[in-house]
Amino acid sequence: MLSQQKSFIATDRRIGSLYLVPTPIGNLEDMTFRAVNILKEVDMIAAEDTRQSKKLCNHFEIETPIFSYHEHNKESSGHRVVDLLEQGKNIALVSDAGMPTISDPGSELVNQVLELGGHVIPLPGANAALTALIASGISPQPFYFFGFLDRQKKEKKNQLEMLKMKTETMIFYESPHRLKETLQLIHEYLGNRAICLSRELTKKFEEFIRGNVEDVINWSINNEIRGEFCIIIEGSSEEPLLDTDVWWESLSITEHVNHYIQDDFSSKEAIKKVALDRKMQKRDVYQAYHVE
Repeated sequence: MLSQQKSFIATDRRIGSLYLVPTPIGNLEDMTFRAVNILKEVDMIAAEDTRQSKKLCNHFEIETPIFSYHEHNKESSGHRVVDLLEQGKNIALVSDAGMPTISDPGSELVNQVLELGGHVIPLPGANAALTALIASGISPQPFYFFGFLDRQKKEKKNQLEMLKMKTETMIFYESPHRLKETLQLIHEYLGNRAICLSRELTKKFEEFIRGNVEDVINWSINNEIRGEFCIIIEGSSEEPLLDTDVWWESLSITEHVNHYIQDDFSSKEAIKKVALDRKMQKRDVYQAYHVE
């Protein structure tokens, strides 16, 4: 169903508005005047981490009441936001740093408010992905934002396998304790492309590490890994495979299954993937692998 939102035209609205307010990713001076004013004007602030948000509010002398809205309480807190909006209250949603809903909770709340008939009003502001992208030295457009790869190694491999033929510059987030493993898998699945790591963006120790994937892997081995990272990777320069071109075409079914088993899949999972690749019934692949 079509809906039309005119955010700033005065109407007799009984439902309050949800403001999506970006917060600094490091340097507090990146907070916009408008963001400060909105946080002062709304009735309440829904925050991913109330402790972090209280520090921010204290710095800018914002006295608006704060309550928590995060991944583990988003259902109950979402109902609270909806109740407040139905009372005509205006609510601001903030995450720990950067844009709400981008690799942070909030997208479900946006949909709840829209279904309610309320207005969702976004503010521009700090964002780690775009900040890293424009200084990476890698073509900034077109780009593909992925966010965090899966924590499980097997699923991470599947995701990189899916992404390896993308021609767009790719953007990932990664935590310091998973960075080395992720870089090794990027090398294995995407090859030795141009890459840029950035950390501590907008802070005193802001750092960019640019080079190819092998260079950056060597850097990660020889240096202490600290801080959250944004990874910018050059897109694929290879011609995409035609539908008729398949990597497993020269393999027997047994070799095809063993390929996936060597990639840390169980035999059951490998058989399922082979069946999907070859558009066969799983029982036929099972028969060929275990019996024939």
